[in-house]
Amino acid sequence: MSEKNKIIISIQARMGSSRLPGKVLKKICGKQMLQLMLERLSKCKLIDEIIISTTNNKNDDPIFEFTKNYGYQVFRGNEQDCLDRHYQAAKNRNAKFVCKITSDCPLIDPEIVDKVIKYFLENKNKFDYVSNVHPTTYPDGLDVEIFSMSALEKTWKEAKKNDEREHTTTYMWKNPSIFKIGSIIMPNGENLFKKERWTVDYPEDFEFIKKIYENLYKKDKIFLMDEILEFLIKRKDVKKINQHLIEKNKVH
Repeated sequence: MSEKNKIIISIQARMGSSRLPGKVLKKICGKQMLQLMLERLSKCKLIDEIIISTTNNKNDDPIFEFTKNYGYQVFRGNEQDCLDRHYQAAKNRNAKFVCKITSDCPLIDPEIVDKVIKYFLENKNKFDYVSNVHPTTYPDGLDVEIFSMSALEKTWKEAKKNDEREHTTTYMWKNPSIFKIGSIIMPNGENLFKKERWTVDYPEDFEFIKKIYENLYKKDKIFLMDEILEFLIKRKDVKKINQHLIEKNKVH
């Protein structure tokens, strides 16, 4: 991708979590969760750069140090205003398009990320924003959103409500009369969001992800969604670990 069409992934990350503090740097297979995410996202073919968008809070110094040590770009901004943080981070890196991912998705699938980006690029004259979360049909934890820098800037200028500032893209997808919205959904009418929870909010989620990595993780090989699904069919004991949280957290 040329510099004038630069695509960045901006990973929203902080240490604060009421349910599982410091989760992004908790270790799985000897590596921090954020490091495992970066390994996976570095396999994306359609991105130019990955940036960690963390906060100015002193508690997030470990994320800043970790990111610098691994040679990734890092931006620090407002803790509560994630919209401003992503906007400033993208502006700082001269991005043309921004792919937003949250740091509680250690099973993020680079092929699905590329699929969403490819669809957006092929239809960038039709859409300002494309995601696989409106509607949600992919497993919870494979969330990908991509939007143009111009859509992000417009949102940054116009969004006023707290939830619109805290959740970055809420103003975009809640205003289809202002922004042109595109979606990628699971093929064959499947809805795995109702069955699969691959995000990390609670200790049970972390244990579930840990078991998957302990069974499927190999150096230099990225396991993808289909492999995880096959594993979970065979290992119902693993699937059961956080299954009770699916109903509890179905609201996006």
